[in-house]
Amino acid sequence: MLYHLSIHRPKPEHEQALIDSMHRFGAAALAQGAIEAHTFKDARSDALVGLAIWDSDDELAAARPALSAAVEGDDFDAWESGPVELFLLHEV
Repeated sequence: MLYHLSIHRPKPEHEQALIDSMHRFGAAALAQGAIEAHTFKDARSDALVGLAIWDSDDELAAARPALSAAVEGDDFDAWESGPVELFLLHEV
């Protein structure tokens, strides 16, 4: 099992655009075989958290072109106050 976790810190005026982008990414992930895909907002920090659960690293790797296409043209540099934190997590 692979947990693909991303933490985004949107600029307030671009929060909805980033949420919409994360929803497109999640829909593409589900269409490519992800078990689950979610977008969350942290109530304390306003960070947005994306979580997609995959059966394997190979499934995520195979889905990469579709995932990239789903957010192609999205201006993350303008929308976010800092770099995305990305984690590929395995249970230990």
